[in-house]
Amino acid sequence: MDKKQYRHELKFILNETEANILKYRLSLLMDVDKNSVNEDHTYFIRSLYFDDVYDTAYYEKVDGVEEREKYRIRIYNQDDSFIRLERKEKNRDLTYKKQAKITKEQCLKFMNGDFDEVDLGEDSLVREFAIKQKLKQIRPSVIVDYKRLAYTYPVEDTRITFDEEIRSLKYAKNLFDPNLLSFDVLEPKEVVLEVKFNNAIPSHIASVIGSIPMIRQAVSKFALCREKKEV
Repeated sequence: MDKKQYRHELKFILNETEANILKYRLSLLMDVDKNSVNEDHTYFIRSLYFDDVYDTAYYEKVDGVEEREKYRIRIYNQDDSFIRLERKEKNRDLTYKKQAKITKEQCLKFMNGDFDEVDLGEDSLVREFAIKQKLKQIRPSVIVDYKRLAYTYPVEDTRITFDEEIRSLKYAKNLFDPNLLSFDVLEPKEVVLEVKFNNAIPSHIASVIGSIPMIRQAVSKFALCREKKEV
C-alpha cells in the first residue's frame, strides 16, 4: 500500500485588486497549470460533492473536526471524457487526496445511487466509494462551479490557485447538465486563494504571498455552497 503524502493547504479570501497583484507577481516565478484552456489561462471546474443522510461531511467541517473526509466527482471545462472520483482527507492542518479516473457510465450510476450496478474495475477507491454509498447511504449533496487560475512550481510540488465566480447549484446532482440553476456564494469580485505544498513553501514564493496583507481562513467551497443551498 502506498504511503499517504499529506500536503499543507493554506486558504485566504482576497479582493480583486489584491488577487490581480499576486497573479502578476507569481506569473514571473511560476508556470501556468497545463489544464488552462482560456486566453486568461483559466479553466472551469465542476464538482459534485456527496454526503450521507446525516450530512456528516458538512457538519464535521462546520464543527472543525480535525480528522474528516469527503467524496466528490469532478469534471473540467464541461468535458465528460475525463471524470475523476476523489476522496479528500483532512488531518488537522494537512490534507491528502486520493483520485481515480472513472467512466461516464460509472459516474451516472453513482449520481443516481445505482451503486450495485457499477462496474468496479480494479481501482480500490471506486470499490470503496460503492461500498460506502451502500453502507452509509452516501448521496449527492451539492454541485460547486468555479473558474480557476493555477500556478505550479516543481520544488515541494508547490501549487497556488485563484478560484473565482464560485457558484452553488441548488438541489442538483447531474454534473453534465449545462442548464442548472446556480447562484454566487461570495461577495462580488471576491477570490479564494489556495496555497498548497508538501513540506515547506519555497522562500521566494512565500515572500510574494506575504507581500499582500491577508489572514488565513478555513474556507471550504463545499461548505459555502451548502450554506447557500439551505437559504
